[in-house]
Amino acid sequence: MDYITLLILAIGLSFDSFAVSVISGLSLPRIQFIQASRLALVLAFFQAIMPLLGWGLQNSIRTLIEPVDHWISFLLLGGIGLKMVYESFSKEETQRISNPLQFRVAFFLGLATSMDALVVGFSVGNLLSKIMIATLMIGSITYFASMTGILIGKKTGPHISRYAELAGGLILLSIGSKILLEHLFRV
Repeated sequence: MDYITLLILAIGLSFDSFAVSVISGLSLPRIQFIQASRLALVLAFFQAIMPLLGWGLQNSIRTLIEPVDHWISFLLLGGIGLKMVYESFSKEETQRISNPLQFRVAFFLGLATSMDALVVGFSVGNLLSKIMIATLMIGSITYFASMTGILIGKKTGPHISRYAELAGGLILLSIGSKILLEHLFRV
């Protein structure tokens, strides 16, 4: 796999993490650099490790996970998205905003946004001859995209956090639905 193709692939894989990061920055406008960096590292870790996992396991479990990978992404992203939409309408200010800095939330966000990267590992695993370079490139680009997304969300300000959480939930639902529909209606 040439480096230009790998770069484009890495950028494409980072889009979901970028969107989640913007939402996180909107939800947590007072996020500190170290907190943002930890969240970005979790998202980057999953984006980087999933193609490696797919590449390593492509022959043994490909037939098991490939038929349901889109459902897994849809359920994880949809569940988090629905929770965010519900919480945006909650009366209690303290319980309204999901905290992407909680490890459990960050873990599921990382897992949900990286399911397409797992599929990439399965589908182009034989092309990823330089798998360690691919892993480092995907992880690095996702980290910087996530940090940029958090900064964009943070700079937007807390005054729109209720609407941002609603929008964020709808975006996550949309991403999950897009993944599901792409796999169900392949041409």
